[in-house]
Amino acid sequence: MPQSYIKRILDARVYDVARETPIDEARLLSKRFDNRILLKREDLQPVFSFKLRGAYNKMQKLSQAELDKGVVAASAGNHAQGLAMSAHHMGVKATIVMPCTTPLIKVNAVKSYGAKVVMYGDTYDEAADHAQLLVKEKGLVYIHPYDDPDVIAGQGTIGMEIVRQHPEPIHAVFVPVGGGGLLAGIAAYIKYVRPEIKIIGVEPEDAACLAAAMEKGRRVKLPHVGLFADGVAVTQIGKEPFRVIRNTIDGVITANTDEICAAIKDIFEDTRSIAEPAGALALAGLKKYVVQHQLRGETLLAIDSGANTNFDRLRYISERTEIGEKREAILSVTIPENPGSFKAFCSTLGKRNITEFNYRYADHRKAQIFVGIQVVPDNNDREQLVGGLSEKGYAVSDMTDNEMAKLHIRHMVGGHSPAEINDEVIYRFEFPERPGALLNFLSGLGQRWNISMFHYRNHGAAYGRVLVGMQVAKGQRKELEKSLRRLNFNFSEETDNLAYQQFLS
Repeated sequence: MPQSYIKRILDARVYDVARETPIDEARLLSKRFDNRILLKREDLQPVFSFKLRGAYNKMQKLSQAELDKGVVAASAGNHAQGLAMSAHHMGVKATIVMPCTTPLIKVNAVKSYGAKVVMYGDTYDEAADHAQLLVKEKGLVYIHPYDDPDVIAGQGTIGMEIVRQHPEPIHAVFVPVGGGGLLAGIAAYIKYVRPEIKIIGVEPEDAACLAAAMEKGRRVKLPHVGLFADGVAVTQIGKEPFRVIRNTIDGVITANTDEICAAIKDIFEDTRSIAEPAGALALAGLKKYVVQHQLRGETLLAIDSGANTNFDRLRYISERTEIGEKREAILSVTIPENPGSFKAFCSTLGKRNITEFNYRYADHRKAQIFVGIQVVPDNNDREQLVGGLSEKGYAVSDMTDNEMAKLHIRHMVGGHSPAEINDEVIYRFEFPERPGALLNFLSGLGQRWNISMFHYRNHGAAYGRVLVGMQVAKGQRKELEKSLRRLNFNFSEETDNLAYQQFLS
């Protein structure tokens, strides 16, 4: 039972390396949402993440004989840094297996603590398999990032601090979920000491392994996960965390990429610190929960779990923030192709600010424009905008929630394909972002089918995103699908996507 974790958490030894982090009030956000919103600042740990707690507590429980063998882990970021620092402090040899897609800033951070870094595979699972091979070959001790009672107890010290630091009423605590170690530790302690406090897990909606497990009543493995919030991109909730979580939490909520980006901005505006996507995930869930339950005057706390983000990603995060805050609508609008039509369209918008405008001549009768328009959040302003344009006679499609439109089309709008481009099919891919990745992708795609359209943009993430058009006869479509599956990349067909049909088909 979760009660068994109370003594483990009370006995956890984490403060040799970790610090007791403060709880800060997000004053601007509190005023905006008419609730007292608090942030538990785990981004202020020496390795900028809570992972240090669990890694060090686990190492403290090892025997001297085990420590003499050395420790090993697979990680692309926060667990790697936490274990490397812990091993350095204890004078223990550490080996960290990191996917080849890991950004150099994280690799160098691990090396700075004296750990040996082994680059292997493109994914965490491949790195983890190699780490287990090192356990068998060299006798190293494996330190799991979340599926271990001592790791869970180390993370649970955060719950202990929350109760001690904030004895006043708290309506709910929001915790990011990947493998579930952090949520299990916090929930076990708080629910035992302060059972009236709600504990809400928050997941990315494209990596919601806990929500799937709660629905089925058992652990399930997702076929693939989104990679934007890479710190919580886990296909299956941990076995031990799920045993604890299923009896202690009050719910799970998901957040999309735009909502996470908006939460990153919220944290920056209140603290002047930049959270990583997984670090801002809990706040994104908190904001969504407040709106869904129409809360007012409550005290709510979110775990700001980490700040290990790549500087390169800030451009992408900034682009998506306005949509995540529901301050921008992305629309496709048909206007007459004649002088003065754009001015007339702007007049229809009144004093609304246009944030983006893409257009190219394609037809002498009508023009298809891709436009971003500023809207007021959370009062149906976007719906009123679309309805108002329709009433004025404009054919309008709302693409604010169209992922392909936001990732690719807004950077590609330039006219429809010429008449000689026929039998075109469109696919969206994700592939590991590493030197030579684009060339390897194209080589794997082969030369049998002509590439009629291509868009790739580096977002500073572990995975690149590509939109590809190919000319494929209808009788060869099944053969194409087989070829694409052999690439072992996540992909989806987008031929019927309205954004493609209106701007590029």
